[in-house]
Amino acid sequence: MQSWSLCGQKGCTHSSLSENTGVCPSWDSTKGTWSVLSCGVTGTAMSGAAADRAAFLGFFPQVLRDLTADGLQHPEVGDAVARLKEILEYNTLGGKYNRGLTVLAAFRELVGPEQQDPESFQCALTVGWCIELLQAFFVVADDIMDFSLTRRGQPCWYKKEGIGLDAVNDSFLLESCIYQLLKKYCRGQPYYVHLLELFLETSYQTELGQALDLITAPPGHIDLSRFTLQRYKAIVKYKTAFYSFYLPVAAAMYMAGIDSEEEHANAKAILLEMGEFFQIQDDFLDCFGDPNVMGKIGTDIQDNKCSWLVVECLHRVSPEQRQLLEENYGQKSLEKVAKVKELYETVGMREAYQECEESSYRRLGELVEKHANHLPKAIFLGLTEKIYKRQK
Repeated sequence: MQSWSLCGQKGCTHSSLSENTGVCPSWDSTKGTWSVLSCGVTGTAMSGAAADRAAFLGFFPQVLRDLTADGLQHPEVGDAVARLKEILEYNTLGGKYNRGLTVLAAFRELVGPEQQDPESFQCALTVGWCIELLQAFFVVADDIMDFSLTRRGQPCWYKKEGIGLDAVNDSFLLESCIYQLLKKYCRGQPYYVHLLELFLETSYQTELGQALDLITAPPGHIDLSRFTLQRYKAIVKYKTAFYSFYLPVAAAMYMAGIDSEEEHANAKAILLEMGEFFQIQDDFLDCFGDPNVMGKIGTDIQDNKCSWLVVECLHRVSPEQRQLLEENYGQKSLEKVAKVKELYETVGMREAYQECEESSYRRLGELVEKHANHLPKAIFLGLTEKIYKRQK
């Protein structure tokens, strides 16, 4: 077998890209596929999603080196780059990596084996990590604005001792890293400008969504009349759906040479709807999910969020129940939070969510049939199955 690998374990002869991972993502040029072996150990190769995940995690040490190795010894900014290294390690790792892995999965479906060469795969890995960096940038800033306490089972970055509001600048550094990586790995590719425009536009869209979220529910100003379904859908579309669902697939499409507006519009029609479903799930889990499974403590009720639960609850309550909601929603008191949750139970929000989940699942299937005529249906169906019935 002719092979090329992304490994760097002791005793391995391959290029050093993924030390300390214990795996060896290897390119088989005769088959045009990737597999993953335990480095230095003869064993059964992983393939498909398992290989993608191993290769993706194995590439992070290289990402870290690309972004920090030269600067750590710089006489003027070495201390700042050391801080960046800590920021990257704390805020980029520990998630589900769904956005980054979606780039790899979509890329596999969109291009033939002859195009899945080592350089192309390395670019796909890079773009996947760029989306994870974008996610880290957003959540570091969002946690400050929401006064959140935990993220991924550990204190939010700004809550870490000695960090505080310095985390605002740290979030800017995370965003800047995206463009350093794209320049290093994709600058010579025909899709480079498409990727730059895609990341910039998606950042702008997400920031507009965050602005909508903030102005709809300003801290200390409870006005449930603002919580309309129309406003909720706008917040979700811009704050979540564009960057979580459209961005990874659109990036893979550009890398595969698919740049027609028609095909991107078709993908967007499916993926934005999927993003709305995903956020509805998030809103439900924020209230009813297990914090030990989710890795964070839900605070949507305390934070006066325009959540799917409160929007739908407002359509179901009696005048007396609405009064109770207005008196208790958006308050930090745990007793008042409990009253809101009790009201959700009383008006049947668990059952309403289950109905919504099933109808959304069917709706996504219909959209895939309608819009994925020239795109691999497996991309969209795979994403749907991944989020359906999720618990975190």
